[in-house]
Amino acid sequence: MILTPKPKLADAVFECEVDAQLDHQLDGQFDEDLADEVDDIVDSMAPIELELTPDACGQRLDKVISKLVPQFSRSRLQLWMDAGFVSVDGKVAKTKMTAYGDEKVVILPQSAPEDEAFKPEPMALDIVHEDEHILVINKPAGLVVHPGAGNWSGTLLNGLLHHCPQLAGVPRAGIVHRLDKDTSGLMVVGKTLASQTDLVRQLQARTVKREYFALVWGTPQLSGTIDASMARHPRDRVKMAVSENFTAKPAITHYERLATGLLDRRPVSLVQCRLETGRTHQIRVHMQSLGFALVGDAVYGKPHLTSVFPRQALQARRLGLVHPATGEACEWLVPLADDFKGLITEAGIDEPERV
Repeated sequence: MILTPKPKLADAVFECEVDAQLDHQLDGQFDEDLADEVDDIVDSMAPIELELTPDACGQRLDKVISKLVPQFSRSRLQLWMDAGFVSVDGKVAKTKMTAYGDEKVVILPQSAPEDEAFKPEPMALDIVHEDEHILVINKPAGLVVHPGAGNWSGTLLNGLLHHCPQLAGVPRAGIVHRLDKDTSGLMVVGKTLASQTDLVRQLQARTVKREYFALVWGTPQLSGTIDASMARHPRDRVKMAVSENFTAKPAITHYERLATGLLDRRPVSLVQCRLETGRTHQIRVHMQSLGFALVGDAVYGKPHLTSVFPRQALQARRLGLVHPATGEACEWLVPLADDFKGLITEAGIDEPERV
C-alpha cells in the first residue's frame, strides 16, 4: 500500500497560477513545469485504493481511513462516505461501519467548496477607475471581499479574476485592503505585483486617505480623535475590542460630526471618519467605545435597534493615494449608496455635497 499526501486543490491551483505567471515574466520557459503541476492537481483527485490490515480490526472505518489518508480531514471523509464516494469490497461504505482488517477500500476524492475559491466568476463590478496598474472599485453592501468559511464563491476576488485574468499572478488577486461584507464604498486593487507592493507600503506608511460616512446613534462632540489600541475580544473571538492587552495594535480614528437628525424618534448623527490605521471593524469598535454605535450594526450595536436598518450604516466615501506608477496624487469620491442615502433622508439629514 503506497500513499502519497497531496496538497489541497485550492492551494495547488493558486500556487500553480502564480508560479506560471512569474515564470512567464522571467523567461517564458514554464510549460514543462506547469504541466507537471497540473498533473499533480489531477493526481490529488485520482481514486485512492487501500488494503486494510488486521490491526484495523474492531475500529470504526472512518477513523481507520482518516489515519491512512491524513491529507483529507475526517469530516470530509465522512461526507464522502455519506455521499457514496467510498466503497468497501465493492459496496458503498457507511460512516459507522466497523473494520475487520482485510477489506479493500476505494476512495473517490471530491472537490470541496474551498477548492473552487480562487476561480473567476462573472460579476457586475462598479469600476470607478481603471488603468494598467490599478483598479478602483465601488463595492456594494452584501459583497464579501475575499473567500472564507461560508463564502467560498461569489466574492469580489472571484469577480476580479474574471474581469482581469492577470490578477491570478498577484497575491490575493491584487487586493490590498478590505471592507466588511455589509460596508459599501471604495477599494483599490493593484493589478501588478509592483503596484500592489507600492500600495501596501503606502498603507503601512499611513499616507492613504480613507474617509467614511457613518450614521451613529446619539450626538457625539463636534470632532475628536480616538486613539485606542484594538485586539480580539477576550470572550467573543468574532468581535474586536478596544484593549490594553499586549497583543493589541495601535488604532487611530479622526471623526467630525456633520449633521444630526431623528430616526425612530431617537437622535442620530452623520459622522465623517478618517482612518489613520486600518484595523478590522475599527470605526465600528471606536465609535461604540464612545457610546455611539453605528445604526444597523448587529454586532456592536444595540440589539433592539438593529431592525431600523439591515446593515451597519457605513460607507467608504473617499479614497486618496499616490499612483504607484506615475507618482500622481489621486483621489476618488462616490455618492452614498441608495439605501444609506434613504436612511439619512428618513432621519431628516441631507447628503453633504462635498466635505
